[in-house]
Amino acid sequence: MQRQGSIGGSAAINVRVTGGVLLVAHLALVAWLMLRPLDVPWVTPPNLRPLAGIRADLALGWPHAVRPLGEGLALLAPLGVLLPAAHGRLCVSPLASLLRTAAAGALISLGIALLQTGVPGRVVDVDSLLLNTAGVILAHLAVVPAGRAWLRRREAREPGAAGPAVTVQGELSQGRTPTIPRVGIAP
Repeated sequence: MQRQGSIGGSAAINVRVTGGVLLVAHLALVAWLMLRPLDVPWVTPPNLRPLAGIRADLALGWPHAVRPLGEGLALLAPLGVLLPAAHGRLCVSPLASLLRTAAAGALISLGIALLQTGVPGRVVDVDSLLLNTAGVILAHLAVVPAGRAWLRRREAREPGAAGPAVTVQGELSQGRTPTIPRVGIAP
């Protein structure tokens, strides 16, 4: 049996554990920020038209649009790095990794939007889903390919380091499997 593309030894454990812990911490922070009730005197109607909210923000001018657009991009952007880190693979198709991460980011953003429907003061905004997913994609493209290349170079430089494919031998035969004698059914 072979594990293709995983980091060998303790490096895999370190990257996966660190990525997993940071991923859980980030998702807890996002849940706390986005799922607490707001005490507001009025609530805007839900935005179900794609790009309508972004256009409205841009119509206010760049100085006023930067904050809401930046918040939408930055909210889930760390997932673009933390999801591949929690997965812990070095040798993987860049396109497949990007698509997996973008899909996971979109689903997490959709889950948050659906959970917000039951929170007082929060409304559904399809533009937040688009901005959150774009933030995940941008963070992934900016960090993950360079980080994986650096880790692959570091692994190749270390003497005695395991290669990208680690072979695990199957268990040796330990003899005949014991059998249990049949027991009759009681009358």
